[in-house]
Amino acid sequence: MQFKLEATDAASRARAATITLDHGTIETPIFMPVGTVATVKGVHQKELSEEINPDIILGNTYHLYLRPQTPILEKAGGIHKFMNWDRNILTDSGGYQVYSLSANRKIKEEGVKFKSHIDGSYHFFTPENVMEIQRTIGADIIMAFDECTPYPCDYNYAKRSMHMTHRWLDRCINHLEKTPLKYDYNQTFFPIVQGSTYKDLRKQSAEYIASVGAEGNAIGGLSVGEPAEEMYEMTDVVTSILPKDKPRYLMGVGTPINILENIALGIDMFDCVMPTRNGRNGMLFTAHGSINIKNKKWEDDFSPIDEMGITWVDTAYSKAYVRHLFTVNEMLGRQIGTIHNLGFYLWLVREARKHILAGDFTTWKNKMVKQMDKRL
Repeated sequence: MQFKLEATDAASRARAATITLDHGTIETPIFMPVGTVATVKGVHQKELSEEINPDIILGNTYHLYLRPQTPILEKAGGIHKFMNWDRNILTDSGGYQVYSLSANRKIKEEGVKFKSHIDGSYHFFTPENVMEIQRTIGADIIMAFDECTPYPCDYNYAKRSMHMTHRWLDRCINHLEKTPLKYDYNQTFFPIVQGSTYKDLRKQSAEYIASVGAEGNAIGGLSVGEPAEEMYEMTDVVTSILPKDKPRYLMGVGTPINILENIALGIDMFDCVMPTRNGRNGMLFTAHGSINIKNKKWEDDFSPIDEMGITWVDTAYSKAYVRHLFTVNEMLGRQIGTIHNLGFYLWLVREARKHILAGDFTTWKNKMVKQMDKRL
């Protein structure tokens, strides 16, 4: 992996950079659409590549391990060939899914025993086999196996969990060195900072993660229910420690405002299900605020969804028509909402990049935060 820092904002930690991997160059800041089970839900790869046009998308180890299962992915030649996607892919190691399965899993030093949400069968994830699974899936960026703590979280639990995540990281690194590549391209490994919402733990974890010397670093355990101000406070602590010459990935974040505020704190990479999930439920994000397209007020509004939008659906369909599709429970409405929201998120991070390069990011960001914090 090559990381090239191109510009930094004078009034914040915001930065523009490029990350070059074997499946192409990523311009940062970047938002990664979530393709949990080898698909971004409701979007064809043609629309994804030509309309939304992300440099990288995300898949999930837990879900891909269960379905279609790693033997199928290996037989296909890896996830890129399986889903017909020739750009970069990152896989989350499954730590978040372990967190979300709290009623159906048991965490021990060795690893995590969990019950499948599909058929109730039992499985066991360890740092070692998660590295092997991610080798077989074949993503360009693979993540360390960690424990994502809940919010709120007791200090002593957060501390014990953080130290276990660090021990698991050492095991991931040791095993990865023994596990050869499966395909004809390289994989880049990111460890994950934990520590819940405790400054001293976040500082300690960030220092440990930085000492490992990985090619990039991630921040986990945020956007799990804590107030936004606590998220920003923890991000600020961590980005002040993580090396400046490597990419920083804030996992699972977030709203458009969250993304801009965290860019200002020095984050380069984001992912979140919010644009796709909200799009399927009729909540559309725009530069001037959010639209609940199901509201009756749009019933006879024949203006385009978003005249400023970057995707073809934004001007091809009216608000009245899209509202109608949701009212009659037509699948097309959910597809339009998803494409629009993903297009908006990619527009937002690319506009942020333009303003970082132009030197006026903070002024623009503050204006955008005020505009977007509205319900239309």
